[in-house]
Amino acid sequence: MVSSVLCRCVASPPPDAASAASSASSPASVGDPCGGAVCGGPDHRLRLWSLFQTLDVNRDGGLCVNDLAVGLRRLGLHRTEVELRKIVQAGDKDLDGQLDFEEFVHYLQDHEKKLRLVFKSLDKKNDGRIDAQEIMQSLRDLGVKISEQQAEKILKRIRTGHFWGPVTYMDKNGTMTIDWNEWRDYHLLHPVENIPEIILYWKHSTIFDVGENLTVPDEFTVEERQTGMWWRHLVAGGGAGAVSRTCTAPLDRLKVLMQVHASRSNNMCIVGGFSQMIREGGAKSLWRGNGINVLKIAPESAIKFMAYEQIKRLVGSDQETLRIHERLVAGSLAGAIAQSSIYPMEVLKTRMALRKTGQYSGMLDCARRILAREGVAAFYKGYVPNMLGIIPYAGIDLAVYETLKNAWLQRYAVSSADPGVFVLLACGTISSTCGQLASYPLALVRTRMQAQASMEGAPEVTMSSLFRQILRTEGAFGLYRGLAPNFMKVIPAVSISYVVYENLKITLGVQSR
Repeated sequence: MVSSVLCRCVASPPPDAASAASSASSPASVGDPCGGAVCGGPDHRLRLWSLFQTLDVNRDGGLCVNDLAVGLRRLGLHRTEVELRKIVQAGDKDLDGQLDFEEFVHYLQDHEKKLRLVFKSLDKKNDGRIDAQEIMQSLRDLGVKISEQQAEKILKRIRTGHFWGPVTYMDKNGTMTIDWNEWRDYHLLHPVENIPEIILYWKHSTIFDVGENLTVPDEFTVEERQTGMWWRHLVAGGGAGAVSRTCTAPLDRLKVLMQVHASRSNNMCIVGGFSQMIREGGAKSLWRGNGINVLKIAPESAIKFMAYEQIKRLVGSDQETLRIHERLVAGSLAGAIAQSSIYPMEVLKTRMALRKTGQYSGMLDCARRILAREGVAAFYKGYVPNMLGIIPYAGIDLAVYETLKNAWLQRYAVSSADPGVFVLLACGTISSTCGQLASYPLALVRTRMQAQASMEGAPEVTMSSLFRQILRTEGAFGLYRGLAPNFMKVIPAVSISYVVYENLKITLGVQSR
């Protein structure tokens, strides 16, 4: 029944067909050109009306979740309640909880556009068919490795909803390839849940903000790029980062203080550090340096995203996603460009966090004094260890996240690539923690070099001499001063940024999931 409503023609319907349809008692036709799953031709529109009436089990002129469940089951299609709600929500323009005929037709037309984008992204050979090798390549581009037998299983046999429901064969003619008609027939009344879902559900650097913007940028699907959803994701990520950094600012300032001032002699601890900050400047002083830390999110994210897109073109990839090693190279270079552009703000953030009460009247006053006393070069102190820290941080963070993602996808991704909140938070927390642990000695040396002039009489030191000095006076443990408050802020930072990100997505109208 569903397949019978799909038009196979490639040209507009003849005028006599249009006139014949307009005289019918069903809804008037819309002269939409043919060539898609829902072509809009008059005969096809009559068939859609017949399908609509079949699905409208209670005959009230609208399709609710229950109508779709019962109607599709009669047609041999089994969908979960979550999937049916997605269909209704996607097409319900007047928000009355059901689809009237016009909304039903528009949903199918919009849905077919998405299916075309997905089909095109999988059809690497551009021959109008998807085979096992192309499925393997698409998953390999996303960092997921499967055997040819697994790819053929995906190609041939796909479960359609409930685990007790029947198994539907997308490859109807047994050729071990899927053409456009087979793809469209199978997915017509099914939410788009397939390989590009991995990109949609497993965003990492856009969602999670732990205060260090050194992660490899996320990929965006063809649909997100063409619909302009990518910039909404970036805005939502920036807003989430601002809230997350503000909430964890006391821990971040304590980390900076311990990196610079803690030693064997004073043995600064977490409780002692907080007491010292409050005693010196009150509770408000816990947020020193947070303003500039939030302000640098927007320029850094924008520059990194634009640089990443340009580097992807230079790499020569015309695929929707890069391979893992290509992502690491492109992401690291984009991070280096972004960090170079906003690095003076990093120095200002450290100086503002370390300032004493009344030392500076604000960020601009701090910048003017540094420029007057130390010159332009002061704004790039610690630049070398900061650049060197990008590789271990971004590389390990990406590798751990991709490893955890692939393990989950291979073991648990039966009918959807959606990992759920807790899996996503756990993967983000573990990968960020591993990345920070690997690059922390370089981050500590960077912070001490940034803070040199803030300490009266402090000698001018280089990165290598500072490493030697720390190892000689404090041992290897000295390279990890401030690690405890740094790790303490990871879980709340990741959790807060995720919650805010999801809410901002709704506010901005992001509908990619």
